[in-house]
Amino acid sequence: MVASAWDWLRSKKPLVDAFYASPLLVVSLPSMTSGRSGTGAWLFALLTVGLIGPLVLRRTFPRAVFAAVAFVSAVQCLLDVEIVAGNIAVLMGLYTVTTAYPFRWGLAAALVCELGVVMATYRYALSGSNSEYVFAMMTVVVAGVWLLGLHMRTRRAYLRSVEERAERLERDRDNEVKVAMAAERARIARELHDVVAHNVSVIVVQADGASYAIDTDVVRARQALSTISATGRVALAEMRRLLGVLREDDDAGAFTPQPGVGELDELVEQVRSSGVPVVFEVDGEPVVMSEGRQLTVYRIVQEALTNTLKHGGPGATVSIRLRYAGDALEVRVEDDGRGAAAPDDGRGHGIAGMRERVAVYGGSVHAAPRAGGGFEVVARIPVREEVGAS
Repeated sequence: MVASAWDWLRSKKPLVDAFYASPLLVVSLPSMTSGRSGTGAWLFALLTVGLIGPLVLRRTFPRAVFAAVAFVSAVQCLLDVEIVAGNIAVLMGLYTVTTAYPFRWGLAAALVCELGVVMATYRYALSGSNSEYVFAMMTVVVAGVWLLGLHMRTRRAYLRSVEERAERLERDRDNEVKVAMAAERARIARELHDVVAHNVSVIVVQADGASYAIDTDVVRARQALSTISATGRVALAEMRRLLGVLREDDDAGAFTPQPGVGELDELVEQVRSSGVPVVFEVDGEPVVMSEGRQLTVYRIVQEALTNTLKHGGPGATVSIRLRYAGDALEVRVEDDGRGAAAPDDGRGHGIAGMRERVAVYGGSVHAAPRAGGGFEVVARIPVREEVGAS
């Protein structure tokens, strides 16, 4: 409550400035009424009000207020009126101009004040007072107020820079979080596409086979239905694992390992059980690869097999070959299906997803219809990080 009231009061600058000027007015009241009468009293009161009154707008119009009180002080000196408590308003104006404006404005205000010091010193010299002492003392006061204003302006600029830096860092952090979230959504979308497209394609093929065989070959139809059931369970399990990542309040959940090269045999058997002949070969000595690379290999083979199931047509056969050649693994998946003649609705993202996955590791993907018919996917994936890569 107190903090909010203070914030409201600070937003009303004239009220705050009037509050700061009120002690100066209280100090000036006794000298305005003591030992004076007639024209002298009215002039003294008028000068005092002219000095203190503009301070109500001191932070709203700093330069105008300083000019006003400096002018009143000059008139006071020319009329040979003695220095009063209200003359402190000139120093308050100097301080405000110095803190609110660039260095040149503060210096100009200080020079104006020093001119007033010279005028006051000359007046005291005419009256026989110790003018050197008056000049030195008033100059020190003006210089002190000016230096204090410079210090406060520098400090406020530093605090503003710190606040701006904190706000900029907070914005950068929010942007980084948004970028990370977008990347994670894209990754999950690719995973969902691979899981759903492949397993649903297997289910569709098995369902078609079961519908044709149910009247003539009950055993084969039963096997197809069993494959549909198993494939559906696998799809549901993987979808639950992926969607579980999106649950912010379930950080302790257990997730199954990501599939890799070792699970390709199961994937091949799953496709074979759907009635598509698959030949799987491995050339060269297998090397240890990171889980991310193994997942990339698995998803490339999975997507290529899904494309064959969807577009290859009846009687298509598939050949899968993994060839370890030095520092890279070549994945080649070929089929003898319809190839370029296969229908395409333009909505698939499988090939783009393969290219994105391989590009992460600095590899390449070629996916296109074969010249003699069919379709081929050839991916080259480095098996290790390059030395010195940044």
